[in-house]
Amino acid sequence: MLDWAVFGLYFLIVSCYGFWIYNRKKAKETSTSDFFLAEGSLTWWAIGASLIASNISAEQFVGLSGSGFAMGLAISSYEWMAAATLIVVAIFLCRAITNRIFTMPQFLEKRYSPLVATMMAIFWLLVYVFVNLSAILYLGAIAISTISGFSFMTCSVFLAVFAIIISLGGMKVIGYTDVVQVAVLVIGGLATTYLAVNLVSEQYGMSGFWNGLGLLKQEAPGHFHMILEKGQQMMPDGKGGEIDAWTALPGLTVLFGAMWIANLNYWGCNQYITQRALGASLPTARRGLLFAAFLKLLMPIICVLPGIAAYVLHQKGLFQTEMLGENGFVKSDKAYPVLLNLLGPGLKGMSFAALTAAIVASLAGKANSISTIFTLDLYKKYFRKDATDGEQIRVGRYAIWAAMAIALVVAPQLQKLDQAFQFIQEFTGLISPSVCAIFLLGFFWKRTTSNAALVAALAGIPLGFAFKKWIPEMPFPKSNGLGFRNFSRYDGRHFASRPIIEK
Repeated sequence: MLDWAVFGLYFLIVSCYGFWIYNRKKAKETSTSDFFLAEGSLTWWAIGASLIASNISAEQFVGLSGSGFAMGLAISSYEWMAAATLIVVAIFLCRAITNRIFTMPQFLEKRYSPLVATMMAIFWLLVYVFVNLSAILYLGAIAISTISGFSFMTCSVFLAVFAIIISLGGMKVIGYTDVVQVAVLVIGGLATTYLAVNLVSEQYGMSGFWNGLGLLKQEAPGHFHMILEKGQQMMPDGKGGEIDAWTALPGLTVLFGAMWIANLNYWGCNQYITQRALGASLPTARRGLLFAAFLKLLMPIICVLPGIAAYVLHQKGLFQTEMLGENGFVKSDKAYPVLLNLLGPGLKGMSFAALTAAIVASLAGKANSISTIFTLDLYKKYFRKDATDGEQIRVGRYAIWAAMAIALVVAPQLQKLDQAFQFIQEFTGLISPSVCAIFLLGFFWKRTTSNAALVAALAGIPLGFAFKKWIPEMPFPKSNGLGFRNFSRYDGRHFASRPIIEK
C-alpha cells in the first residue's frame, strides 16, 4: 500500500501543479504561439528539464540498463555525446530563433520550398504517430503492466489519458510539469542506483555506496572501457551465445562518425525536441540547452550503473532465474526490472513514479509536436488560411486526441509483430542521414537548392535499405529514433513473471 500511496502522491502533485500553471499563466486571449510554443513563458530551467523529460522514457531505463549489463559503461558515450551535441545545437539554433521559426517544416519552407516543407511535415506526422508515439505507449504500457500487474490495455489507456490531460494545457503546462517529472525521474533513478550499488557491497561483506563502486570496477573491469576495440568485450546475444560488443560500438569511428549524425538529427532537426527552445529568447534557449546537457551527464549514473551492478550480482550467483528470457537464456534487458523487485516499500513506488514520469512526459511532448505540425504546417496552410488563433488551438487539441487514439489502436499490435517492431525501429534510423544533411547544408551552404533537398528526402530511405541489404556487416547499431542503440531485443513479455508492485 505504501508504494501505491507514493505513486498516488506523485500523480496528485503533477496534476495539481499542471492545473495551477494553466490557470496562472492563462491569458484572456491565448495565441497559437503561446499554446504551441509557450512563447516567452518558459524559463531556461524549464526548457532544459522539458528536453530531458521528453527524451527519457521506458526505452532508456530498460534499454540502457540492459546495455550496461551487456557491454558496460561504453554505452554511456551516447549520453555524453548527446551533451556535446546540445552545445553545438545551442550555437546554431540561434538562426532559427532569430528568423521566428515555430516548426521545423517552416524552416524548410523558408530555406527551400513549400513542397519540401509539406512533404517533410506529412512524413514527420506519420513517423511521430505510427512509430514514435505508438512505440513509447507500447513500451511504457508493457513496463507499467509488468510492474503493477494491471492489464496492458488498462495501462495504455491510463498513460494516454494522463498524457492528454497535460498536453491539452499547451506547451507551458508541459514545460513546467516536466520540471516535476524530471525531479521525480532523477530522485527515483538515483535511489535505484544507490541501492543496487550498495547491494553489491553487501554481497561482498562490505557496506557503503563507494565501496560498491570500487567492487564494480574490481569485479567487472571490462565493463568500464569507454572505447571498445575488436574482441575486447563480449556480451550476451540473447540466444545463449556471445557477440563482440565492438559490433554495436565500433571504437572511435562511432564517436567521430555516425553517432554525430544520429545525435544532430535528434537534438537539432527534430520538432519533438527543438520545440521547447523555439518559443524562447536566444539567451534563454541557450541556457536551457546547456542545462539539458548537464542533466544528460547524469543519465549513465541513473540508467547504466544499475545494469553493471546487476551484472556483478548475476556473476555472484544472484538473479540466475530472473535474468532468463522465455528461451531460457540470459536476457540483458531484464536487468532494470529485476533490480526494481529488490526495492523496499515506498522506494518501489518512487521508482515506479520515476518510470511513469518518463513515459508520460515523452508521450505529452510527442503529442504536442504532432499537434503543432498538423495545425501550423497543414491545417492553416491548406484547409483554413484565415483560421483564428482560437480555432487553431481547438484543432490542435483535436489532433492530440486523434493521435493518441491512433496510438492506442496501433500499440497493442506491436506485441504480435516482434520483427515488424524491429523494422520500425530501424526505419526511424534510416531517415537520420538525409534529414541531417538537408538541415545542415541548408544552414551552412547557400548553394544548396530545393531540388537537392527534395532528392535527399526521397533518396534517404531507399539508400538506407540498400546499405542494410548490401553491407549488412557494417558495425553500427540501428537507431531507434531516440539517439540510442537498437533496443529491438527488448520485449516486455520477458520481464519478471510477477508484478513488482503488488495490487
